Amino acid sequence: MTTDTAAQTVGSRIMTFNPSKEEFKDFSRYIAYMESQGAHKAGMAKVIPPKDWKPRRTYDDIDDLVIPAPIQQVVTGQSGLFTQYNIQKKPMTVREFRKTSNMDKFCNPRYVDFEELERKFWKNLTFNPPLYGADVSGTLYDPDVTEWNIGRLNTILDTVENESGIKIKGVNTPYLYFGMWKSTFAWHTEDMDLYSINYLHFGEPKSWYVVPPEHGKRLERLAKGFFPGNAQSCEAFLRHKMTLISPSILKKYGIPFEKVTQEAGQFIVTFPFGYHAGFNHGFNCAESTNFATQRWIDYGKQATLCSCRQDMVKISMDVFVRKFQPDRYKLWKAGKDNTPIDHSKPTPEAAEFLKEEKVEPMEESPNEAVVQQPTNSVEEEKRSVLTFTVLTFGKQTKKKLHSFYQLFHSEQPIDTSVRDPGEKKLTLPSVIKTQVMMGPVGKK
Repeated sequence: MTTDTAAQTVGSRIMTFNPSKEEFKDFSRYIAYMESQGAHKAGMAKVIPPKDWKPRRTYDDIDDLVIPAPIQQVVTGQSGLFTQYNIQKKPMTVREFRKTSNMDKFCNPRYVDFEELERKFWKNLTFNPPLYGADVSGTLYDPDVTEWNIGRLNTILDTVENESGIKIKGVNTPYLYFGMWKSTFAWHTEDMDLYSINYLHFGEPKSWYVVPPEHGKRLERLAKGFFPGNAQSCEAFLRHKMTLISPSILKKYGIPFEKVTQEAGQFIVTFPFGYHAGFNHGFNCAESTNFATQRWIDYGKQATLCSCRQDMVKISMDVFVRKFQPDRYKLWKAGKDNTPIDHSKPTPEAAEFLKEEKVEPMEESPNEAVVQQPTNSVEEEKRSVLTFTVLTFGKQTKKKLHSFYQLFHSEQPIDTSVRDPGEKKLTLPSVIKTQVMMGPVGKK
């Protein structure tokens, strides 16, 4: 299989894959190969398709495509903690959306490198609310494209439609997303903690943040501590896709995360329970859907679902357990199949690479590296770290001694006295409150 690159500097690294024409033909097999290399540990990976592969011959004919429900993203908050509200606007064509995105008010600023653009994004997040053409049903793939066709991935998630005839828009059908500078998607995992695939058809880059699945619960506890009201209302409030937490806050509280920038013509794959968020650099168009492997089934069985909204996606796991885990079906039906998930273990479909080719997950190094040959895995020593954290909120400075074990490894939520310093200000002007659509709009 093809050489891959590990990106970033700490934790589980985001890997970049460059499949050959032959490898690119079988989507599910290549995903299994990626997991045999340990790509799933980061919660996200980038895939660069073969150079001559094109999903569509031309994009010159999509200007009249209608975006039925573009949203204006109003963000409130401060100090790295924000809440996003989506205000539905009238339909507009792609031509109109592009023209709007190029206006001085909405176009991206000048910048030297990504770090500068990233700083400007978080600094100006609450100003000039951008539009996002999210959740547009449809595909831009030409009908004759068979490789990595987002509308026809042929994974075990197709069992939902094959067995029940149910189509879930954006989950087992493709969605299009038209972005502009500063349009964003808040921290979330996929519906039912599924995998996702995102292809950037054209336009400006899209930047992503991801927390490795093994640290997902720590992010949840941090979010509950900062947004206790939301947590009281719904156990799975992050599924509302309204919560934005900056990288500086994640660093401050020791939450491991990685970031990667997706260019036009590249895929991003997210793995089960990989919390992710991100933003668009300017006018662009992406296409996305969900998929599954056998490894996902345990995630689907244990997924924490939103209980406060009727339109949230819920997939019955019965058919998956019965078909792919028959030896555990009775135990699961009895409510006794509570085996903890091993986030480091690759999907069973990866066995052919781990056994026949003797490929083992690569050793992670502290610096960016190109992997020339598969290497033996190295067990990383785990240590408990005791740290002192100084928290400054407004005029008051609170000094607290925090054990990372107590804060992030216990099942108790973070002390709710440590919360968003601007929490009382997280309100919309009254003139637009009635227009706010609280639904989870804008996955990518």
